[in-house]
Amino acid sequence: MTRLFSILLAALAVSCAAGPEPNCPSVQYKTPKGGKLDIYMITHGSVAMSYKGFSIQIDPVGKMGQTEFDYTQFPKADLILITHEHGDHLSPDTIALLSKDDTQILLNAKSRDQLGKGEAIANGESRTVGPVEIKAVPAYNISEGRQNFHPKGNGNGYILDFDGFKVYVAGDTEDIDEMASFGPVDVAFLPVNQPYTMTTTQCIEAAMTLKPKVLIPYHMSQTEIQEVKTVLDANDSGIEVLIFEELR
Repeated sequence: MTRLFSILLAALAVSCAAGPEPNCPSVQYKTPKGGKLDIYMITHGSVAMSYKGFSIQIDPVGKMGQTEFDYTQFPKADLILITHEHGDHLSPDTIALLSKDDTQILLNAKSRDQLGKGEAIANGESRTVGPVEIKAVPAYNISEGRQNFHPKGNGNGYILDFDGFKVYVAGDTEDIDEMASFGPVDVAFLPVNQPYTMTTTQCIEAAMTLKPKVLIPYHMSQTEIQEVKTVLDANDSGIEVLIFEELR
């Protein structure tokens, strides 16, 4: 009886620890080593990932305009990545909510200055945290009159490598030349809300440069995004385009 009780108690503990799935769309992929990677589409520029029990939050923001998201649906984060210091990407309150004693925070220098904690990581630098390798890559505007929105050398995109399965989260950027050296990637999150990030045409060109297996447009605001999928499909790009309204 004691042994049976112990087994049931252990099973209950596992069930409670896992908890219900967050109330947002998700996709799951298998890495080359057989691990399962879950990716959650939260809102605008905010996405989350879970791999081998390791929880990652990228640009977590609990409120966007009239839209609010309850981050208590997620476990405390093991790693938080911040692309840059704008309010739709950097939310000290949401970071505090998601943080525990050993949460690691990687972010660009200006975000580090504003938040007052975490480790600044610059374009081109890499870190390994838990089961994931992270590389910070450039993210900036190139079009005439837009460079002030996201100047070169400030913000980061991130390439996350999960045992050979690579996810690129671009941050706020246009289709910069450096993207030619980012691939191959399995999943690419590309921002599409001109004039701050890409036009739909730029997103298509960036996707053709990166050639991800899966493209997920994000940070879309009011952009008519269907053109991206239509053009890539019509050109037999081989890129699967997934559109989530939550990422507006």
